[in-house]
Amino acid sequence: MAGRVKRDRTHYLYLAVIVAVLAGVAVGFAAPDAAVELKPVGEGFVNLIKMMISPIIFCTIVLGIGSVRKAAKVGAVGGLALGYFLVMSTAALAIGLVVGNIVQPGDGLHLTDETRSAGADQAAVGEAESTTEFLLGIIPHTLVSAFTEGEVLQTLFVALLVGFALQAMGRVGEPVLTAIGHIQRLVFRVLSMIMWVAPVGAFGAIAAVVGETGVDALKSLAVIMIGFYVTCALFVFVVLGLVLKFFTGVNIFRLLKYLAREFLLIVSTSSSESALPRLIAKMEHLGVSKPVVGITVPTGYSFNLDGTAIYLTMASLFIAEAMGDPLTIGQQISLLVFMIVASKGAAGVTGAGLATLAGGLQSHRPELVDGVGLIVGIDRFMSEARALTNFAGNAVATVLIGTWTKEIDKDRVEHVLAGRAPFDEATLVDDHVPAPQAPEEPAAPAEPADVPAEPPFEPGSQPVKI
Repeated sequence: MAGRVKRDRTHYLYLAVIVAVLAGVAVGFAAPDAAVELKPVGEGFVNLIKMMISPIIFCTIVLGIGSVRKAAKVGAVGGLALGYFLVMSTAALAIGLVVGNIVQPGDGLHLTDETRSAGADQAAVGEAESTTEFLLGIIPHTLVSAFTEGEVLQTLFVALLVGFALQAMGRVGEPVLTAIGHIQRLVFRVLSMIMWVAPVGAFGAIAAVVGETGVDALKSLAVIMIGFYVTCALFVFVVLGLVLKFFTGVNIFRLLKYLAREFLLIVSTSSSESALPRLIAKMEHLGVSKPVVGITVPTGYSFNLDGTAIYLTMASLFIAEAMGDPLTIGQQISLLVFMIVASKGAAGVTGAGLATLAGGLQSHRPELVDGVGLIVGIDRFMSEARALTNFAGNAVATVLIGTWTKEIDKDRVEHVLAGRAPFDEATLVDDHVPAPQAPEEPAAPAEPADVPAEPPFEPGSQPVKI
């Protein structure tokens, strides 16, 4: 009875989010000036979620790696994940190039002094960092600063070190793993409490976006916006859907339905990072092992930016067309390869895609930077599609990596997607995955081999001694 009541309450919570989004749109149109003042409300909610990301990533990775006895398995997961991310980013770039060249949405737009200054401002924000700076940035100033600065890659780095250290300690490290397991439960419980503020955060975020943007910007730039949404949809349902079905047999629509609440959260906040903790919890509940989830999801949030790749492609072509300086095929390829390298870490932060675009153009084609101001007005609406696509790509990647490394319970996947094993919205922690996996590996291969070998020696030696 208690379980049913909790499920009903969370159901009402997400209905309230939908109502809040609609109310935010209405307020944004009816009183735009007042709606803009609500922006801190949305930012406050996103900051509450982001506050929980570092401890959740740390606990998930440490528990995953610390419970695995062979470090090679962790390396195999990481190598597969990075290789897959590279391939899918290239596919996303190619699709964006094709659609951008077909649609050619930048024709007929005019650049004003106001848009020039907006482009320059974004370029200042998005100055591209060198590879050396990026690599050094992964190392935190102290062991604890990774948590205080909110850097996903720094947290990932520290968690890997701690996980491998506990793995090497063996049984001595088990009490530490137990303690971290309790901390993870505490962190997820705090997150479930924060989620009850989601309707308020969604209302403030949407109202501010609509109040700032207005209808005029949407009308004048509808072509690029609609084209981008269609391209992202094609990538998710066709490319990712076919890859997922071919390698795992899982239907993309069933997987996305399972993650429907997370998609609603992303739409209401324009940030895929707001759903990162819940993606980790739901992938573990789905039946993917802790090491695969712990490595694939956080790494994907920095390197698997399918939506951002499509955005950078189409936005660059759009700006070049609008400024009357179309890019040749060779220029397109060189610029966009540069862009995808510069996009590391752009996922999750609202507006980071725009700053990355401006920074990349500044260092590669500075004469196009002024054109960034053309899409400032609709960037928040394009940010929705970027975030949704990035999130879907990371969910699919986790299932794929789990399948390829044989770290997924396929029966449980079917059970969960069929609705027979509902996700616990109260704790966000799943106890079903680790329990069956730990006994299965040693029990099946080890015991049958040892049992026949030992009895012949034991009974044979005892009579001789007597």
